Amino acid sequence: MRCPFCGNIDTKVIDTRTMEDNSAIRRRRVCENCNERFTTYERVDMIPLTVIKSDNRRENFDRDKLLRSALKSCHKRSVSRDQIETMITDIESEVLGSMRKEISSKELGEMVMDRLKELDDVAYVRFASVYRKFKDIDSFMVELSKLLDDRKGD
Repeated sequence: MRCPFCGNIDTKVIDTRTMEDNSAIRRRRVCENCNERFTTYERVDMIPLTVIKSDNRRENFDRDKLLRSALKSCHKRSVSRDQIETMITDIESEVLGSMRKEISSKELGEMVMDRLKELDDVAYVRFASVYRKFKDIDSFMVELSKLLDDRKGD
């Protein structure tokens, strides 16, 4: 690792720690030429994931966007932020772990709905109403009927 102060390539690692979320390794280094200390981070270089929107536009996967939509669906419900964060992390891990380069927004939305259905029925219906673009009360009632039928089956 090149020293950012003098440009020397001889540096020594004096401390190594993993980050809190185990996503990176933090290394403290000292330059053997000028004795300056600096920090480097080592991360896995992930394959960028592209989301294919319903109109065939493509945009980069945005975890925060997914989190915001789930938070809106769970607003004033008995679902904790930790539960929502865990849900989004699970979805992100599943998608990134598949090593796919692209995923449709439809598939991503279905993943969120499946998990929301397990957490909270109202949050699920809220998300579904926006995601599936309910146009009228009939389409809303169809979704509610499915939910009630699923509940009876349990």
